[in-house]
Amino acid sequence: MALVNELVFASGNRGKTEEIQAMLGDQIRLLSLKDLGFEGVIEENGATLQANASIKARFVKAKFGKDCFADDTGLEVFALGMRPGVHSARYAGDPGDAASNSKKLLSELDGISDRRARFRTVFCLLMDNEEHFFEGIADGHIADLPRGEGGFGYDSVFIPEGDSRTFAEMSREEKNTLSHRGKALRQLVGFLRCH
Repeated sequence: MALVNELVFASGNRGKTEEIQAMLGDQIRLLSLKDLGFEGVIEENGATLQANASIKARFVKAKFGKDCFADDTGLEVFALGMRPGVHSARYAGDPGDAASNSKKLLSELDGISDRRARFRTVFCLLMDNEEHFFEGIADGHIADLPRGEGGFGYDSVFIPEGDSRTFAEMSREEKNTLSHRGKALRQLVGFLRCH
């Protein structure tokens, strides 16, 4: 494994942090923004997922001087012109209101038969003052109604390709093998093992 044994994940999202720590195992200790005593919000005003991931990673490096990584994830729905995309977290207005975001999405897809969608995650790893980007995509479609109790965000309405269950109906381990975030994170971990 890499010489790195501790990394900051530039997020306050507990669900994401737990999901990523589970994938990293005990090889790398993940510190969240809360672990660093930061309770504020990093403004994500980039036009792309890559730009937002970079903004968050650079903010943490500048404020705390620690190597870190950040992500931005978007749900891209083909029939909606790839919306909500970079605005996924605040699609219905309030940041992080998953139920309202999913409700708005389902309302916009009412009567539309093409429900193809994909989750896309971009990680920005800022290490030794160099940026490295890793992208993961999960293809699938949007369910007619929310299903499942697990996960977070749009997990209750997203059905990955090759399965009939939503991400929210899967165990964390099952979701991690199929998810956009899992794919991008495996690339990041592979990079850390080689550096």
